[in-house]
Amino acid sequence: MSIHQDIRNQIKEAMKNKDTVRLNVVRGLVSAFTNELVSLKRMPTDELTDDEALNVIRRQVKQRKDSIEQFSKGGRDELALHEKAELTILETYLPQMMSKDEVEIVAKKKMQELGITDKSKSGQLMGAVMKELKGKADGDTVKSVVDSLLS
Repeated sequence: MSIHQDIRNQIKEAMKNKDTVRLNVVRGLVSAFTNELVSLKRMPTDELTDDEALNVIRRQVKQRKDSIEQFSKGGRDELALHEKAELTILETYLPQMMSKDEVEIVAKKKMQELGITDKSKSGQLMGAVMKELKGKADGDTVKSVVDSLLS
């Protein structure tokens, strides 16, 4: 079953269990999926591929993280807690991210392939590693690994 279809089915499950936080998250995801379909000039009744669905989920995760940061800075801890609860649910739909050590192995290999030795080419290395990992590693993790390798 595709991610898109699975999340649609979870709306019913969340309603039955009276899990309002999960219900809000999955409804928001279905809405975001529909918006993505429309932006891709496809029918709202179509289904996203798993890669497209994961991209939408990643965007939602990023939005939650940004909101948590802003709410925390603004002293709105109750709103930050709500966003954290939603973030926890969203992260269950994402594949397991690579560890820093695993990213370092890939980064070293790319560094040798491209012949990069100085910090001025860190952007090039970062782009190559991100393209290689394509959603399997967090951008912040990749950046810290690239910075540590070139420093």
